[in-house]
Amino acid sequence: MDATGLEKDEAKIIKFSDFLPYVLKYLPKVPSTIKAVGQAKKMSSDTKMSLGIIFEENAVKYADTPAVKYEDVVYSHKEFNQIVNRYAHFMLSLGIKKGETVIAFLENRPEILFIIGAVAKIGAVVSLINPHQRGAVLIHSVGLAPSKHFIIGEELVDAFEEVKPELNLGDDVRFYYLEDLGASGAPAGYQDWGTATKDCDSQNPPTTADITMEDPFAYLFTSGTTGMPKAAITLQGKWVTTYLTFGKIMLKPTSEDTVYIPLPFYHGTAMYVGWPAASSGGAAIAIRRKFSVSNFWPDVKKFNATGFIYIGELCRYLMEQPPSPDDSNNTITKIIGNGLRVDMWKAFKSRFDIPFIYEFYGASEGNIAFLNMLNMDCTVGVCLLPFAIVKYDIEAEAPIRDENGFMQRVETGEAGLLLGEISEETPFVGYTDEEETENKIFRDVFEKGDAWFDTGDLLRDIGFKHAQFVDRLGDTFRWKGENVSTLQVEAAVNSFHQISESAVYGASIPGTDGRAGMTAIIPYEPPDKFDLAGFYSALASKLPNYAIPAFIRLKTEFDYTETMKLKKGKLKKEGFDLSQVSDPLYVCLPGSKEYIALTDEMFKKITNKEYRF
Repeated sequence: MDATGLEKDEAKIIKFSDFLPYVLKYLPKVPSTIKAVGQAKKMSSDTKMSLGIIFEENAVKYADTPAVKYEDVVYSHKEFNQIVNRYAHFMLSLGIKKGETVIAFLENRPEILFIIGAVAKIGAVVSLINPHQRGAVLIHSVGLAPSKHFIIGEELVDAFEEVKPELNLGDDVRFYYLEDLGASGAPAGYQDWGTATKDCDSQNPPTTADITMEDPFAYLFTSGTTGMPKAAITLQGKWVTTYLTFGKIMLKPTSEDTVYIPLPFYHGTAMYVGWPAASSGGAAIAIRRKFSVSNFWPDVKKFNATGFIYIGELCRYLMEQPPSPDDSNNTITKIIGNGLRVDMWKAFKSRFDIPFIYEFYGASEGNIAFLNMLNMDCTVGVCLLPFAIVKYDIEAEAPIRDENGFMQRVETGEAGLLLGEISEETPFVGYTDEEETENKIFRDVFEKGDAWFDTGDLLRDIGFKHAQFVDRLGDTFRWKGENVSTLQVEAAVNSFHQISESAVYGASIPGTDGRAGMTAIIPYEPPDKFDLAGFYSALASKLPNYAIPAFIRLKTEFDYTETMKLKKGKLKKEGFDLSQVSDPLYVCLPGSKEYIALTDEMFKKITNKEYRF
């Protein structure tokens, strides 16, 4: 065990003899890689390069080839650019200026792409509100980036109207209704977006030419330390950079390719990976409103997809489906994403006959990234930017510092906390909240005056600047492809009238990605008087499904540090293991909407992967 409390696995260290064959295979790609790197190096924060310019160039170069496929509709690059232009000209007619926020609240459909493209062309910023948010969380997210312009999808009007009175919006705020299925017309107080933009100018707006790499174009929401989401500022330069790296260096698509994107665009994987990578070669993106494991391969066939983006959970869902003789009979040749489990990697690659897996590591707000450019198995790849993996104390939930107060790098084969150096070359833009930004920065790490971005993730150094992802840390854990804030869940748990105190954390379930939610609670009532049904109903009314804890542990007291910080380390380690926990334990099984007592038989089935969480 190393200083982090994590196992050191010598077998996962890359040796030169392992590394050399991949390098030799990559040599033919070196010229194009050098060209793309050269393009990137020529760009600076004031370079006039943006999403809008790329869309306009593709509209000429790949005019009649598909850009977006959705259900039974196909938009060519020319048509896509024209619709984006109409949206942009309408926004300009409303007086929306550079830097001004536009709020978009709709599900994953082509219109969200048109909106993103339009604000990117005029220099505005779109706040992409998660369509699953409700109540207090929705109110909070809207308030992080105030706007006078709200574009609300027909499918979410009712949800928005529920919180609208509590947003305290002024009389000058405008609301736009974006039709979906056409089941109802624009409600009172809303202007119909489709009607308003239909006859607008479809020519490229003049504003595109003035947009630079340092201009923001979107806010993506991540879990915050306050228990509520925080808005990560997204620059044009980040999209352009991934256009070059994920596209021209890694995926290398052509206009005959289609990249399937079954993930939402309010998340970084769809926004920063699939879309720009496909755009780099004039390829199409095929999108879906909501991910569906049963429709995944039928969609691949329908759209004739040659690649797709993934997160670890998506790959696990596909692997859990019953094997079929047709598993390898598909059109996929390349995939790109993050979170593919090491223990599943080779089996996944073999079962679906996928030659190239371009794994990467990165965060929406982060300043570094790892790229698996060599198509090596079981690694997030190499990072060419200044980074450090430092020793971390899991129990203390803090990096280990030496007698001089400085952090220590792990040795090859060890795991630790990943940091990215903050400099002019690798800035950390941060969030709309300055306090949240400062909370993600470590100072005086290796020397006085230096500053490093805290990724909040554990990675293992496996040599040759390559790494493996290990786990997430802090007040969030990942479940069902979503970041879950423990503080947000604790707030919902503590609001139940029978609870005195609670602690929320992630619990590992064999055969799953991320961690399932678990809450240890101290109730006012004895266990036999605790209202399990009422507690589940209360949580369901305040939290999205993925954030509802799968396990409950009833306790009489918690352990605290000398500074009154609740010790979660032991709780996390014990999880729901009946052999280690004598307290009453309850579980909400997959597909269920109630908590029941966890029995030995259930525990065995969970550990044997008989229940599919």
